Amino acid sequence: MTFEVAINQQQYKTYTLSDSYAQSLIEVVPERGGIITKWRIQGQEIFYLDNERFTHPDLSVRGGVPILFPICGNLPDNTYTHGDRTYTLKQHGFAREMPWLVTNQSTNDCASITLVLTSNDETKAVYPFDFEVSFTYRLWGNSLVIHQNFQNNSSESMPFSVGFHPYFAAPDKTALQVQIPATEFYDQKTQSTQAFNGEFDYSRDEIDAAFKQLSGESASVKDTSRQLQLNLEWNNDYYNTVVFWTVKDKDFYCLEPWTAPRNALNTGDGLIALPPGDSLQTWVSMNITF
Repeated sequence: MTFEVAINQQQYKTYTLSDSYAQSLIEVVPERGGIITKWRIQGQEIFYLDNERFTHPDLSVRGGVPILFPICGNLPDNTYTHGDRTYTLKQHGFAREMPWLVTNQSTNDCASITLVLTSNDETKAVYPFDFEVSFTYRLWGNSLVIHQNFQNNSSESMPFSVGFHPYFAAPDKTALQVQIPATEFYDQKTQSTQAFNGEFDYSRDEIDAAFKQLSGESASVKDTSRQLQLNLEWNNDYYNTVVFWTVKDKDFYCLEPWTAPRNALNTGDGLIALPPGDSLQTWVSMNITF
């Protein structure tokens, strides 16, 4: 059989989706924020993971593909107002910290797993909406596709944004050739707009660049030191922001598709407003070429 879904108990129950023909696999840990922790193709690790941080449930995961919902980025003072109430919501929201429920597995035409996060008293204390979010991770060949479904079970419109924060392994960032369909970005560190010519200064302590004026629906990063290229695509109907983030002397870069920039819950910029009873589907795709 080419496709397989296996389960093993490590610190957390871990689901391994594999394509033996392509020699590719991903590992998913539902109870740790529904995160994909590993992506390996032909023996090469595609993702970076800080294993030490991962073992501590009280620390945010630095690595793999954290899920950002119902916000991307942070809010000023971690607060927003809805109706006549002010709520506190931590950076990137709560989805990456909560356990997700596995509802389906398949090996028919790919290796896939579906995870669901449903609103509860804990989420409604910081985000007063009834929702059901389901993500399906699909692996085949050198491709990983994340299908997303959002269901608003509230009696009012539900504002949200969603995104991913994938950490890609990069031992030599000077070997990266970055292509993003934009000519400028907003530098979160200097609070200024900068022209973009495909290059970053990796000697800086931190790079936090938000590309909001996208002219296409794909981006790529070629790593000449590893002789591989990441190709990232997104559903242009909803995803409108790409963030490039990295930290000096760390062997990773993040290329993050977001449906709205930071603070959208306050500004409304790019925010999705899902009518009561409605659902919405979208997707993000990652592919590796050698």
